[in-house]
Amino acid sequence: MNVLRRKPKPKCPLYLTDEEQAGLRAAGRFNAQLMDFVRPHVKAGITTLELDKLVYDYTMDHGHIPACLGYKSYPNTICTSVNEVVCHGIPNKMPLRDGDIVNVDLTTIVDGWHGDSSETFIIGTVSDETRHLVQATFDSLYLGIQAIQPFGKISDIGQAIEKFARSEGLSVVQEYQGHGLGREFHQEPGVPHYLPKTGASQIVIEPGMSFTVEPMLNIGTWRTMLDTRDKWTVRTMDLSLSAQFEHSILVTESGPEILTQTQNGPKPGHKF
Repeated sequence: MNVLRRKPKPKCPLYLTDEEQAGLRAAGRFNAQLMDFVRPHVKAGITTLELDKLVYDYTMDHGHIPACLGYKSYPNTICTSVNEVVCHGIPNKMPLRDGDIVNVDLTTIVDGWHGDSSETFIIGTVSDETRHLVQATFDSLYLGIQAIQPFGKISDIGQAIEKFARSEGLSVVQEYQGHGLGREFHQEPGVPHYLPKTGASQIVIEPGMSFTVEPMLNIGTWRTMLDTRDKWTVRTMDLSLSAQFEHSILVTESGPEILTQTQNGPKPGHKF
């Protein structure tokens, strides 16, 4: 789950000790396992509410905690964002249909540590434009991760993503961003997926920091609107399609370590 972009806070990122990093890795491994568990169920005919129940049961059966459930009154275990929904879509009784795309966003608490990831799934046959959006968003995730270097800047991530998205004729959501991750769900540093002029994006990346990278790319405008009824669902302002991919990252001396890489999901270079 990403976080609403706000003005920079006078807080420093958390630097994790070796022991703390081990806890975060364990949370990331389970989160990846959970994504692989739900993967075969994300298909036409199933409802997002049924997916939510599957993830809830699997998480509880393994003795862990669904982080989103009850977080700031969020009503469900997962976020399911279909088509023009950018993020924070609430699971419902509407079946997924051929031609849809859906982002499944999972966050789990394992022994006090958070694992957080998301994937956009293609349901059945989609248009070339839709497939291009999903592919470019996936590729932008790994370009952003590749831009992470010890003692570089957080802004390097957004610069890489925005440059690529523009070259693909797509826009990058600016109101929501990645976030620091640890024992808290959302903490510093904020991770914009575009290149802002000033602010927290100038934070220097150092070994021991952990955060999510989770670009949201749109076919149309980057601007979004919040559903005033449920106070959670975020859609594109022009109702154009949106896609997102997310990984939890730990910065090491040698570079970024992906904590939520799945066994069965798409890897760098995958073609949708």
